[in-house]
Amino acid sequence: MWSGPRNLSTAMMYSFASRSDFAVWDEPFYAPYLAATGLPHPMADEIMAHHETDPAVIAARCIGPVPRGRRHFYMKHMPHHMIDGMPMDWAKTCINIHLIRHPARVIASYAAKRETVTLDDIGYRQQSELYAQIGGIVIDSSDIRAAPETMLRRLCAALDLHFDPAMLAWPKGGHPDDGIWAAHWYGAIHKSQGFAGAEGPLPELTGPQETLLAQAMPYFAELSQKKIAGNETIS
Repeated sequence: MWSGPRNLSTAMMYSFASRSDFAVWDEPFYAPYLAATGLPHPMADEIMAHHETDPAVIAARCIGPVPRGRRHFYMKHMPHHMIDGMPMDWAKTCINIHLIRHPARVIASYAAKRETVTLDDIGYRQQSELYAQIGGIVIDSSDIRAAPETMLRRLCAALDLHFDPAMLAWPKGGHPDDGIWAAHWYGAIHKSQGFAGAEGPLPELTGPQETLLAQAMPYFAELSQKKIAGNETIS
């Protein structure tokens, strides 16, 4: 599952983790990305100390045995972590799903957690390039929030996977496979027990955030044309 930040990606990981036939992995290339770029992300030192930083080791695990003897492996990845030099051959053996969300919502949410936001931080360009490289299934997070069971059933059908009602709920307090960065980013999801309701009107952005929105929209609009049918518009 490929997505930018603030995009329902953790809720989707929890959803699949609620199935008895799935193991999950939370952003395995985040630590290698930070080690390679030196970017000042929140908790960067803790992330690199706690998680594997060798991308080759991670790539091998991506196509290795599924943890805990489960049948399926849900991997939560972010396209902007896959900078030049990161291995990608492993992804050709996987079913790739692209989770998208309207940039106005992502920018507003991301800015609440980090002072500076750039196009590279939110991953739209990288996700568009990744889709062109490996293809896959596209689904909109706003459609999932508006109709969780309907959209998860459609996604499972696209995966030739039976739908499990357990996907609609999870216990409060997080998941054992959360990355250590959960302490900074996952406060709201740790209080949840399922998908939040339908999203309201798009936030109105001004200044640099409005400029960033204009940069991201063409990439979102392109991927949105390929998504599993739902209700979210791209305006």
